[in-house]
Amino acid sequence: MALSMYQASVPVFIRMLGNLRTLIEKGSAYAEARKFDGTLLADSRLFADMFPLVRQVQIASDAAKGCAARLADIEAPKFEDTEKTLPEILARIDKTIAFLKTVKAEQIDGSETRVVTLALRSGELKFDGQGYLLNFALPNFYFHITTTYNILRHNGVEIGKMDFLGRTG
Repeated sequence: MALSMYQASVPVFIRMLGNLRTLIEKGSAYAEARKFDGTLLADSRLFADMFPLVRQVQIASDAAKGCAARLADIEAPKFEDTEKTLPEILARIDKTIAFLKTVKAEQIDGSETRVVTLALRSGELKFDGQGYLLNFALPNFYFHITTTYNILRHNGVEIGKMDFLGRTG
């Protein structure tokens, strides 16, 4: 059986956002146990010219909902990017997962050749649906989740590879 566009997108986004949720929860527990404001983690970054953790999560959220919406040819929900605290970040993840659960396989399957156009600051990018998913949306999504993991780990949160990958079964 061939892997469908839906199988390669929405379930992957939902699973990894769930794993991201676990990472943020562990960061929150870490801050609470050490009696510091979790907003310090939300504002943390690896280097001065990088986005902070909160923005990494916002971009991962936007990547997931934007990809699903573009492939399904529907409107993505607009989120205001006002999150500042770890609980607000968790709520953002939950809203993204809730949206993804409304997208059905029949809306995405067959989108391999759908034209996807992105307007970026650097200019317009055009893809076919499969190229967009595999060569842009998924790598971008994973980049921002990985960066979130790295920010948390750099700040001492006790997480490991299996927290990133998630448990199976």
